[in-house]
Amino acid sequence: MSAVPVRELDLDLEAFQGPFDLLLTLVLKEELELADVEVADIVLAFVERLAERAPVDLEGCGEFLVLISSLLELKARELFPDELELEELAPDEAAEELAERLAAYRRFRAAAGWLEERLAAEGDRFFRVGPAPLAPAPVRTLARQEPAQLAGALRSLAKEPPAPSLRHLTLTFPPVSRFLERFRAVLRSRRRFDFEDEVGSLPRIEQAVAFLAILELRKRGEIRLGQPGPFDPITVWSGTSA
Repeated sequence: MSAVPVRELDLDLEAFQGPFDLLLTLVLKEELELADVEVADIVLAFVERLAERAPVDLEGCGEFLVLISSLLELKARELFPDELELEELAPDEAAEELAERLAAYRRFRAAAGWLEERLAAEGDRFFRVGPAPLAPAPVRTLARQEPAQLAGALRSLAKEPPAPSLRHLTLTFPPVSRFLERFRAVLRSRRRFDFEDEVGSLPRIEQAVAFLAILELRKRGEIRLGQPGPFDPITVWSGTSA
């Protein structure tokens, strides 16, 4: 559907009959009293004209809002010159400002139309992203290479890799007999000792073997064990009698 040209809007008012553009000209030239123009009728006529077209013409609506708001301001200044707290503009100055706004709006609208025509005309053109076709291709220069170094690097890659060492994964347990003799020697020097004091500084594996040695001595009846409660220190006594 066609757009809504505001200046060609036909009006049928009591004080005026004709296009909206002519009404503006007569008002600005003071050949028609703005007080006699019903602005509400103009708005209704524009809305009826707008309802006949789809989709909504946003440009026409914008132009109409600019013009009708300026007319309302100008009419308010004429009807209530001493009661409205508006800008310090006389009616003739307000009319001149309206004319300037209308001229500026039409210039911008003409520029927008020109840009729209250029876009439609140039829409089929595509721009190349990258260097121009006639530009010389970039030349990448490499530093001088030594074939012997390249051959040596390839030979090192072809060598069979050494077998991985698993030595750090191997657990070595000390013999239980070592701790049997150690605890027997301690009990010969004193009647009892705390297990934690004897093995607390040893690695975990050696502590486990030492605990097995304690259990072996208890099994043979050479020592007695005491522990007040769970996770409390273990006390070792020599002999089987209390």
